[in-house]
Amino acid sequence: MKRRQFITLIGGAAAWPLAARAQQGALPVIGFLNPTAPEVFADELRAFHRGLKEAGFVEGDNVATVYRWAEGQVDRLPAADLVNRKVAVIASTGMAAATFAAKAATATTPIVFIVNEDPVRLGLVASLAGPGGNLTGTNLLTGEVVAKRLELLRELVPGMARVAVLVDPANAQSTEATLKDVEPAARAMGLQVQVLNASTSREIDAAFAMIARERLDALFVSPSAFFTSRRMQLTHLASRHAVPASYALRSYAEAGGLMSYGASLRDAYRQIGVYAGRILKGAKPADLPVVQSSRFELIINAQIATMLGLSVPPSLLAIADEVIE
Repeated sequence: MKRRQFITLIGGAAAWPLAARAQQGALPVIGFLNPTAPEVFADELRAFHRGLKEAGFVEGDNVATVYRWAEGQVDRLPAADLVNRKVAVIASTGMAAATFAAKAATATTPIVFIVNEDPVRLGLVASLAGPGGNLTGTNLLTGEVVAKRLELLRELVPGMARVAVLVDPANAQSTEATLKDVEPAARAMGLQVQVLNASTSREIDAAFAMIARERLDALFVSPSAFFTSRRMQLTHLASRHAVPASYALRSYAEAGGLMSYGASLRDAYRQIGVYAGRILKGAKPADLPVVQSSRFELIINAQIATMLGLSVPPSLLAIADEVIE
């Protein structure tokens, strides 16, 4: 699908009818900031617009959205451009990098975020119940489910003893958070961890070559905007090298990954749509509590499990939110 066709599908401003464009000046404008590309989050963008609709706003009718994507280059997030356009609210999504870019660009424009970690510890809000500034949003609680992700992977790969952990050193904050959580969890399970770094497609190839050379039993992929944008490469290499792998987002399993476990991104995007709408109606971010994700999804790709010679135990089938056949 071509980019322009895709943006038309999700309601992007780049392909509005002329009549809608003529109305844009009279409509409140939301700035949507993401470090990846629109193709990566198609379902989540639809969920965002559902949330806006729940709050009483429909794209092109009584609200406009301006999209800014960094195409995987987190150091090029164009948050300042949204501020210069005087948008009414910024929706910063994808990873914490987008939120930090937005926060650095403005201290007054309301920002509704999705982050993986505690936003209080990150210094984004004063407290979860009372954010106290111009930011609020949703915490995906990614770190809190690291041990569970490892347990689920070991249950699917019962002989697992040595696990590779793939991190993106270009995203230092995410890397630090992942290792802080995964290493003690692995030790508690008696697992050996080998950390592999990758910030480019070539380095991803090299990481899988290392996994094959070292005969590591499984792979744990850390949350990263770059990895999400390269999920097809990651899942393809995992299948080619017969490496059982665990991911944080369901989009990996849908792209051919073995399994994913993490917060529902669609719920999170719907929530920031609701919050963006409430802010457009006059609510202040300081008064909107940060939402902690409460729905977590286990997705198992049974076809990939069979290809890897793995038998999905009934205990996992019983708790899986979706089994891809």
